[in-house]
Amino acid sequence: MNYSTLKKVFAASALAVAGISAASAQDTTATTSSSTATVFGGRGQYRTWSIGVNAGVLTPIIPFGTNDYNEWDAQFGAGLFIKKQLAPSFALKLDGHLGTVAGEYATNDGRTPLPAGVAPSFKTEINYAVSLKGVINVGTVSFLNRTKNVGFFVQGGAGLVNYEPDANNRNELFIPVGVGANFKLGEVVALNLGYDANFLDADNLDGSWRNGASNKDKWSYAYAGLEFALGNRAKPSLQWSNPVALMYDELKDPTLRQEVEALRNRVNTLEGTVNQLSADADGDGVSDRFDKCPGTPAGTVVDGAGCPIKLQDTTGATFNGQSAVIQFEFDSSVLRTSSYPVLDAVATDLKANSAARINLAGHASAEGTEQYNMNLSRDRANSVKTYLVNSGVDANRVTVRAYGESRPVASNATEEGRVLNRRVEITK
Repeated sequence: MNYSTLKKVFAASALAVAGISAASAQDTTATTSSSTATVFGGRGQYRTWSIGVNAGVLTPIIPFGTNDYNEWDAQFGAGLFIKKQLAPSFALKLDGHLGTVAGEYATNDGRTPLPAGVAPSFKTEINYAVSLKGVINVGTVSFLNRTKNVGFFVQGGAGLVNYEPDANNRNELFIPVGVGANFKLGEVVALNLGYDANFLDADNLDGSWRNGASNKDKWSYAYAGLEFALGNRAKPSLQWSNPVALMYDELKDPTLRQEVEALRNRVNTLEGTVNQLSADADGDGVSDRFDKCPGTPAGTVVDGAGCPIKLQDTTGATFNGQSAVIQFEFDSSVLRTSSYPVLDAVATDLKANSAARINLAGHASAEGTEQYNMNLSRDRANSVKTYLVNSGVDANRVTVRAYGESRPVASNATEEGRVLNRRVEITK
């Protein structure tokens, strides 16, 4: 092993990190305040993009498996990445690094001597190794705080590597798998420490030498670097957000409790107002709050203000003293409950006089098209017929006619007149 090279690389990385940390000390102090994010504020309240640079050592081995060349040299490597945080616990990262891997073949561990013509050492330039990785944040040491200061991650993905093990330039697929830790230095800067084991889909990274059966090559990249959050500095970074602690803090927040109590009071007030608006003591279909004629007798046909309507009966016909005109709401063919006593009287009269027949003439006010009002007036007449048939009247004794808006009994220029025109006339 080339321990001298290894020491130099780590020393240079430590000095760089120390310099950046000192420069960002003021920013670190300013960022100890709590996050401004809220539980249901959405992803837009966070910064989700970041970029990073790193440097470290490349070696042609990993901690497990068999390596063709058993002695390795630590070589300098450098990398950069861009990352999109999709959730506090998951991100996608486009990652890349380059450098050199080198090693020697020694027999001091009992290995057989190299065949003739096989080089006892190799040195391969990795021009680039680019991969798309998924990064999973698996833990933190500050799980009680809204924002984390230290986080641990695992990552993995797939990519393409370009290298020159001999005179030929090669492109091969590889699988990177890694672990690491992040240390928050401020709202913008974080320190990354990581280790990636890279599995090559080929056996030529160390030249043409193959130790026994097929043994695809691997290389490691151990690094330290800096990550910079992009976007508005007033927003916290999503990767440092702790949703569990954030939710717990908000539930215990006295301001939130006051808002919930105020909301409860507003709901109670609204329910009281609705009850007042819906109260209808005389049952005429107009709430007491707007009823200008309270206390009207049951069955009285009223207008929108709750006052009795003087109905015009075109034939003068009455049934058990009840007027023979049924009124309807605007654009509706549904019977009012106040019409039931009138219709019950009609049904009683018809059942007592088996030879009697009646006509139901449906009418409408002038809003809408003529065809629409014709259909609406027919539906109103059929609603009356259905009620009478369900009350025991033979359907053959009831004739339905529709007149639409063609036969008004009052002016359609006023609401009072339109109320009178929304009707079904019952004639013998």
